[in-house]
Amino acid sequence: MLKKSKWLGLAMVIMLVILTACGNNNSNSSPSGSDSSDSGAPVESKTIKVAYGKWNETDNWGKWLAGVKTEFEQAHAGVKVELQPIEGSQYSTKAPLLLMDDRTAPEVLAEDSFLINADSAAGYLQELDVASWEDWGKFNEGIKAAVTANGKVYGVPFSTDVRGLYYNKELFKKAGLPVPWQPKSWDEVLSASKTIKEKLPDIIPFWMNSGKAGQEATTMQTFEMLLYGTKDTLYDNGKWVVKSPGILSSLQFINNIYSGGMGPKLSQVLTAQAGQVLETDLMPNQKVAIVLNGNWMTGSWAETGSKPWPEALDVYDFVKMPTQNGEDPGFTSMSGGWTLAVGAKSKEKELGFEFIKLAINAKNNKAFAILDGALTPRTDVAADAEYTGQKGTLYGVAADFITYTHVRPANAEYPSVSTQIQEMVEKVAAGNLTPEAAMEEYAKNVERTVGADKVTTK
Repeated sequence: MLKKSKWLGLAMVIMLVILTACGNNNSNSSPSGSDSSDSGAPVESKTIKVAYGKWNETDNWGKWLAGVKTEFEQAHAGVKVELQPIEGSQYSTKAPLLLMDDRTAPEVLAEDSFLINADSAAGYLQELDVASWEDWGKFNEGIKAAVTANGKVYGVPFSTDVRGLYYNKELFKKAGLPVPWQPKSWDEVLSASKTIKEKLPDIIPFWMNSGKAGQEATTMQTFEMLLYGTKDTLYDNGKWVVKSPGILSSLQFINNIYSGGMGPKLSQVLTAQAGQVLETDLMPNQKVAIVLNGNWMTGSWAETGSKPWPEALDVYDFVKMPTQNGEDPGFTSMSGGWTLAVGAKSKEKELGFEFIKLAINAKNNKAFAILDGALTPRTDVAADAEYTGQKGTLYGVAADFITYTHVRPANAEYPSVSTQIQEMVEKVAAGNLTPEAAMEEYAKNVERTVGADKVTTK
């Protein structure tokens, strides 16, 4: 009897355990840190971090990504998207610090295309398997090249751009200058600037980014826009060109503007806020006649922008930047753009890439481009009537400008060389060095940075 009772008791314990387990499975409770799916099975909670630049209070990038976050979280139970905005003036220094550390590396980050080579070489970016992604065939082939290093893709472009000259038609008329205006040489640009200075002394004749605080805007929108309008380039046959007639001519143009009193005050242009001041104050209040800058500026003047200005493109026209002396092909531009990349040290790389696919699908990329005034890298969006028909944008002229465009050297050393360019430009603009002395110093600094075997002169 004792033996029988013992087995009966053991059977009752086993049955109780089974019933308890079944009861827990049918309850609404879930383990700490987990969610439950509709089937009752626990879903592991995961977080992906998305780092991006907040360039002004309008924060169009943040608005776009917030919408993607909502859509992504609805489609991925248990996944939380954490948006990490970084002030634009601090982005170039803070983003790399995040990438270096596996505790902070974001699953997704906005990556300027010129950094793709350097950051992939440093092991900060994850290679993306775009071959199996149907949408990849709908991106502009030239823009794809900017995100490819050693045959591998490390980012998906969400915008591209072109650069040229804005000029104020009303101010030109007041100064007796022709409207419409399309300069055919640098001399014509300088001549118009001199006329503005003489006839309208309270107006800034010519604006260009000119300081270290402007970072890549100074390198690309000023120096390279000038240099690639000469017969010389920045990088040739595997070496950095550190001295050339083109470099000297570019610096002389900058010197002519500032030494001739045709540029803005240094206190306006040598700060991190220079771009915002230009877009939200100087141009809307018609205080500057000619501006060397990019097509994206119209985003600030859109209804949703930081300075809504419906009449902007009635006041300012956007024309091509001429080559130095009108050499073929007559005009020049620079194109870059931003991408979304996956941090190589992040924890949820696959989810990061899934977020990117959603963020830059046709629907969301069109929404971003319309919101931000950006040029789309997607061929299907570029052909979309709703996109091309937006008022107050420069989409209509973009195709013509791209005909003359150049891209920055796809080289891991470029960011370091770019920093030296910014130093050189600022010293000329501030009158601290002559163009000749600035080029000599630049040559020495770049050689010290990349090595004597990687530089050349023309």
